[in-house]
This record gives sequence, structure tokens and C-alpha cells, in this order.
Amino acid sequence: MIKNPKRLGIALALLGAAPLQTWACATCGCTVNSDAAMGFSAASGWRVNLEYTFIDQDQLRSGTGSATPAAVVNNPSNPTLGGGEIEKGTINRYLTLGVSYRPDADWAFNLLVPYVARSHETYGQQQSPYTPSESAPGQVSGAHVDSLGDARFIVNYQGFLPTHNLGVQLGLKLPTGPYNTSVNFNTGPNAGTPLDASLQAGTGSTDLIVGAYYFQPVSQDFDAFATVQFQSAVAHRLDQPGNDFRPGNTATVSFGLRYEAHPQWVPQLQVNVFRKNADQGALADTTDTAGTVVYLSPGVTVMLQRRLHAYAVLQVPAYSNLAGYQLFPHWTGTMGLSYAF
Repeated sequence: MIKNPKRLGIALALLGAAPLQTWACATCGCTVNSDAAMGFSAASGWRVNLEYTFIDQDQLRSGTGSATPAAVVNNPSNPTLGGGEIEKGTINRYLTLGVSYRPDADWAFNLLVPYVARSHETYGQQQSPYTPSESAPGQVSGAHVDSLGDARFIVNYQGFLPTHNLGVQLGLKLPTGPYNTSVNFNTGPNAGTPLDASLQAGTGSTDLIVGAYYFQPVSQDFDAFATVQFQSAVAHRLDQPGNDFRPGNTATVSFGLRYEAHPQWVPQLQVNVFRKNADQGALADTTDTAGTVVYLSPGVTVMLQRRLHAYAVLQVPAYSNLAGYQLFPHWTGTMGLSYAF
């Protein structure tokens, strides 16, 4: 039997696998998110969640190791271009409002609306052979995204077992955020040209989200969970020849433990395995957007009041194998507030 389904659901609200929390930035994304797991509680009622995520893509990587500007240009991932784009850095900030309603122990309905603030800098496309002047300060172009992103609606069903601890998810990511050429570079040599389609606030696609989850006490003080989720674009508005873009499919597997000896504060540790296929289309960077990442994610949930909880998670990459050349974070951070009523 589940010891305390309501408390379990509150803690798992921190630990769910996100549908596509890469936020349209290659294989960089945060896979810790409360949204996909807000329905894990069997208690009926409403829950409102406000979450902030910070991702600083400040290192250039390829395969399982670091990369240099010279490697990008002299050994490009797309040799037909005669060189490569030397990206400098991307800082992502996301504020996500989640609203969940559970009419009974079997069903839950979740709406998630993100706000995206992203700053991106690049030295631009440079031709081989590489020279230091190609990554000089005067070559830097910058752009800033500041907009609502793509909303998601997810339905959970966990009526398979009397304990209500096995569930499935079905949902959609909707093309509510600006996409394609909505934001241009505003500084540097590339000023006035469109920002990459994968870096806009939205992708222009409608994505199908399917998943499953299971949670279970494993001792008096420890609870365990496991989730799997898959997301794929089933329709995309950027579908004209020469002006098409489709985000790559993603899959996330997460598992972890929480220590519940003290209900007021619950430390936890999870492992997140994330796989992203390459983006497709004429507007896509098809050679530099796929990869596999494994994160270790320690965190804690704190009860501020009976119905109000705060949580924080630090994600640290334990392994990455990235196609081409990609900007990647040393760490990501997530914090949030969750209120049930």
C-alpha cells in the first residue's frame, strides 16, 4: 500500500520526466520538471505550480568531450559548408505556470504554460582554415528571445491498480510560441538576420506526448519512482519546401529515490537519461542537434505550509554524447513552488 499518496504526489511533483524540456536548444535541456508528475497523487483537487529553470550553455562540446573553435571550422560536422558556425554561448531562463486538476483517484489533467527568456551569442559561420580573428570579440552577434513558449496539455490515468501507483500519460505540445523568423539578431555582423529556428521561443509544431510512470515505497523511509516519456512532432506549420522545420523526437527515462523520514523536508536523488534525434528541414541544423545525455539530479522538497511546498533541484551531467558541435551546460538549476487546494 502507498503510505501517503498525497505526500507522495507532492514529492513526485518535483521528480517527473519532462516531455520536451530541451526548450528547443539542441540536446541541452533540463529533464527535471514537476509538470509531468503533478498527477501522481491519488488525492482529488487542484494544484498550481510555478517553476523557474536556469540553463547556461557555456561550453562547446562534441561527442563525449569538449571542442574548440578550430575544430568547428577545420573539421565541420557538415563538410559541404566549407567551415562551421562557432557558437559562443546561450543563457536560458524559463518560468512555467502549471495548473493541474484531479477529479478523482484515476484521472488528472495538466496545463503547462512556459515563458522563455533566452540570450544567444555566436561568432557566426566561419570558413576554413581557422584563424583566431574568426573568434575575435568583433565577430560576436547576439540575439534575445523574450516571449511565451509552447504550451502543453497532458492527461494522466492511474486507475490500473487499487494502489493507484501505476499510470500512463497522453498529451499535446501546442504551437503557441512565436517561431521561425520572429526574432532576429540585434547586434554584431549578423544583425537583422533571423535567429535559428531551434532557438526561437516556439517550434511551430504540434507534438504528441506519451508516457508511463510507477512509484512505490521500498522501505519505511524510502520511496522509489520510474518514468518514461516520448515526444514526437505530428504536425508542423513550417512545412514549405526550403522553409520547413521539424524538431527531433525525444525520449526521457528517469528513476530515483526520496528519503521521507522527515515530512517537512524530503531530500531526493534521481537519474535522468535523455535522447534527442536530430531536427529536420531546411531551417534545421540537422548535424548538430542530436545526442544522448545522462544527468544526476539531487534535490529537496520543503513543506512551507500544509498545502504549500517549495523545491529545488540541481542537475549535473554525468555523461553526454553529442552529434556535431553543440553548446552544453556545466549544470542546470530548477526551483519552484507548489500549492494544492
